[in-house]
Amino acid sequence: MDQLPLSANILILILLLWSIAWKIYGAWTAAKHDHKKWFVAIIILNTVGILEIFYVLRVAKKSWAEVKGDFKEAWKSRG
Repeated sequence: MDQLPLSANILILILLLWSIAWKIYGAWTAAKHDHKKWFVAIIILNTVGILEIFYVLRVAKKSWAEVKGDFKEAWKSRG
């Protein structure tokens, strides 16, 4: 079996990291707001971040500035 080109592997890695970051953030936000059905949907469905982004911005009504601040705070506290 042939290997994927390096650019395809990099794209897959970027998509994976994107999806994981949004999945964690979406599930955390749903749990914090006690939205159990959204939490389960976010955990089970793999939508490459689309469902998670919709939930965070539309249902939880977080602003892009809040999201950006939360991601920055999480990045700083990772170590």
